Amino acid sequence: MFASQNANWWDGGQKVKTGETFSPRKLDTPLDKLTRKNAGRRSETRTDRKRGRYVMARPANGSRDIAFDATIRAAAPFQKHRAEQRKKVAFAIVKGDLQKKIRVKRVANLVLFLVDASWSMAVAERMNATKGAILSLLMDAYQRRDRVGLIVFQKDRATLVLPPTNSVQLAQRALVDIPVGGKTPLSAGLLMATDVLMREKHTHPDVEPLLIVLTDGAGNVSVGPLPPQQESFHFAENIAKEHVKSLVINMEHAAFDQGLAQQLADHLEAPCFALSEIKAESLYHTVRHEMRK
Repeated sequence: MFASQNANWWDGGQKVKTGETFSPRKLDTPLDKLTRKNAGRRSETRTDRKRGRYVMARPANGSRDIAFDATIRAAAPFQKHRAEQRKKVAFAIVKGDLQKKIRVKRVANLVLFLVDASWSMAVAERMNATKGAILSLLMDAYQRRDRVGLIVFQKDRATLVLPPTNSVQLAQRALVDIPVGGKTPLSAGLLMATDVLMREKHTHPDVEPLLIVLTDGAGNVSVGPLPPQQESFHFAENIAKEHVKSLVINMEHAAFDQGLAQQLADHLEAPCFALSEIKAESLYHTVRHEMRK
């Protein structure tokens, strides 16, 4: 049901060339809204560690990273009322005056692509466009020094084609070897994505992950006793419970769309876009708005 680092495991699939690349809008995660326990490098986010740029102060609430300037300002208006204490000290400070430093650090991003390579995505031309979109997004991620990974699912298994890396060259070679065909083991893909994300979270706790799922949402192969579609929604809900930010790109042709990609997005608590919208000028603003919710 699972494989790794080899997209050429199935000789019966049809190879499809990579489509034309383009310059997509950035897909930013809401790092400025988060407080993290670990430092990082890529995007600015708040950190509880005593390193990073001091940007503001808040009540200390037990923190040892004291903002002395803000603490003095907080205590200054009460000095006349602390005459008794000032007989022993020049400037009286009480526990309630203490302010902590709010710092920001740079954190790395991980963009994990989960790609449906089955015939459920209609014709080979759709996969051609899909590969072009993936490579464009990978190039954008590389330029912003993010790490990227790639999982494909088809026939009866999910394959970790590209373990998380910052090498676009590896991604290009991996994309060439992806065959198209077979059934749609969406559940296996989501399960492998969960495993990769949790492993990365454990080994690189400073990484902020973004899962991008490219599929029509129509799973028809189970890994357990549940019906395929129900099982895939269940795994999607588990990913959402881990507070992983996700994005679904619907690869189905509009004329045949059954709404399954949107349902998958709903279970992932993620926005859903059509492939054509990746090129839209408004994508950056739309995604940023959705991810900040």
